Amino acid sequence: MDELPPIGLGTYKNTDPEECAEVVAAALELGYHHVDTARAYDNEEYVGDGIEQADTDREDVFLATKVWDDMLAHDDVHTSAAASLDDLGVDTIDLLYVHWPRDTYDAEGTLPAFDELREEGKIEHVGLSNFTPEQLDEARAVLDAPIFAHQVEMHPLLQQEELQEYAREDDHWLVAYAPVARGEVAEVDEIQEVAERHDATPYQVSLAWLAAKENVAAIPKTSSEEHLRDNLAARELDLSEEDIATIDGIERVERFIDPDDAPWNQ
Repeated sequence: MDELPPIGLGTYKNTDPEECAEVVAAALELGYHHVDTARAYDNEEYVGDGIEQADTDREDVFLATKVWDDMLAHDDVHTSAAASLDDLGVDTIDLLYVHWPRDTYDAEGTLPAFDELREEGKIEHVGLSNFTPEQLDEARAVLDAPIFAHQVEMHPLLQQEELQEYAREDDHWLVAYAPVARGEVAEVDEIQEVAERHDATPYQVSLAWLAAKENVAAIPKTSSEEHLRDNLAARELDLSEEDIATIDGIERVERFIDPDDAPWNQ
């Protein structure tokens, strides 16, 4: 699967074994095809259980995980990937990300390990997460594989115009985490206005706005089957050019995931 669905499933903070597996299985049976996790989420085993429980063929599931920033030395990348494969219970990871380019990250040391994993058939695609444009340039120069996806916080309050343009020019996916701004989009007048016009929720409007962008996919997280359905229904919400322009014009800018050692703070 080289075309990412516009709406996938995020699993951040879903660490209850039974609940996580049930949500993943329910999502797949509702029609989700993209499931995102990470080594640092401590739930890969439960995500794997959910995939196994679902009445969905493995080839219909695009599975992504990430290598945490304390395991980005060359040999540690291989160790982390092997542990992820084992916990997820799969032979191949569809997309493996560098979670954050910090701590043990070194482009010349880290990224060749991702190329090697791809050559060995252990991963299908290479991804990066939380990179700056300058770090993306450096990674492209080092990697043999193309960058398949770049995952960042993105929503109507953090529109990531520069990274959107980069993704279009490089033809990789920009994967939006925290796509409803941790619920804050419900308090934004412009989004409320569009939601009322379509008899939709502000969260659906935010997801539909992301889905309308070229080369962008969103991974909202939820533990509720009702919200799984609501999020998936955002695919059918057809925003007008006026709606999109209204949201594009939001002047408030807010970043919710902003650690002091994030690359953009250096």
